Amino acid sequence: MPEQTKYNDSRRVLLQDSILSVLASLLSILLLRWLTGEVPGFVTIVLRWIGCSLVASLAGYFATGCYRYVRRYATIRSLGHVVLAIVVKEAVLAVLLLLRFVPAASAMMALSLLLADFLLTCVFLLYIRVAARLFSTKGDDEVNAVVGKKNVLVAGTGEASLALADEADSGDIYNVVGLLSRNREMEGRVIHDRIVYWCESFHEVDSLQWRLGGIDAILFPNEPEGDDSISESTITDHPQHDGMSAFGRVVKRSFDAAASAGLLLVFSPLIGLCAAAVKLEDRGKVLYDQERIGLHGRPFHIYKFRSMREDAEAVDSPQLYSGEEDPRLTRVGRFLRAHHLDELPQLWNVLRGDMSLIGYRPERAYYIGQIMERNPRYRYLYQIRPGVTSYATLYNGYTDTLEKMLKRLDLDLYYLRNRSVWFDLKVLGLTFLSIVVGRKF
Repeated sequence: MPEQTKYNDSRRVLLQDSILSVLASLLSILLLRWLTGEVPGFVTIVLRWIGCSLVASLAGYFATGCYRYVRRYATIRSLGHVVLAIVVKEAVLAVLLLLRFVPAASAMMALSLLLADFLLTCVFLLYIRVAARLFSTKGDDEVNAVVGKKNVLVAGTGEASLALADEADSGDIYNVVGLLSRNREMEGRVIHDRIVYWCESFHEVDSLQWRLGGIDAILFPNEPEGDDSISESTITDHPQHDGMSAFGRVVKRSFDAAASAGLLLVFSPLIGLCAAAVKLEDRGKVLYDQERIGLHGRPFHIYKFRSMREDAEAVDSPQLYSGEEDPRLTRVGRFLRAHHLDELPQLWNVLRGDMSLIGYRPERAYYIGQIMERNPRYRYLYQIRPGVTSYATLYNGYTDTLEKMLKRLDLDLYYLRNRSVWFDLKVLGLTFLSIVVGRKF
């Protein structure tokens, strides 16, 4: 890894850790209030406690330097510095409690508050670093397992079929997406971590093409075995189904509507500041809207804060964003793009039902035509709403070439095959972690 990309930005780390530390302090005093009952002058105590927490946190960070040269994600040494900074924070808070900057009813209450604060701060700060590393490593393995490979089903559920599936998966050519059975009772079962699909005939798999985003081939073992040849002990007790159930789709849409409405309300001051900054820079339009293709192949208008000059696309054909050094970016726009603030207006698209929080990134018809000339499976994505963020965006970033678009399509089809409420929560968590640890995407 190049030297300049080894470390997170120290200002970002300091801001992130300060916010999380103060949040931990707020939760600790609220928890204590819930456990102990009424506390006279509680609002004043909370405000003083939060102020003291910020001072103590900064004292710990500057004393240990734990925010400087923080390697991306986590190392044992960096985690040790974080714990030491938290210890310094609690020592400063203890002194402030003794000096009655924050009045405590008793010594036991003060000790309980310090203990709760220490534990919650450790959880928040250490989780961000450790979880980001674990999720990233696992995600990279998943990406390498699907990009550029042929998606295949293996016929049968017997030992020979399982051996063939293992052999195919171990190479660089095939990605085994499941097993194919003619026994309807096997549908949805999981054998050796592989889901079983059912078809009346092995040759009638058209419906599976849409569910799985296309299949390149069905592999047959040299010695076909019946579906009953597999031991019952290797079958998962509870049937599992690929993709998202009808109930899951209702939950997803309900969550999208509620979350987008809530976030629009919570972020309204930030949205106002972004709008004012865009307007003040060059007096141009605040919002930029562009036609994209979404659910069922229908066009819709996607909204963003304008981050480029108004004449940025005054050419005959569309141009792709080429990164932070794109000369069309305005100063405000470069900041908005770097922190993904330009996409806040897309919460309105989510509320309207044009988009989802998690899906695939919608593209313009001009580029979809080029993609489908190379890989016509893009049409399978029309089954689902495009998203504000996506699994592919986390690992493929912005797409400024056709090759990146094709790689992104492989990852989008992987999401289509595996989508679920839990998968969406994972992508949301990864997106949050990527933003707070400064990972570019």
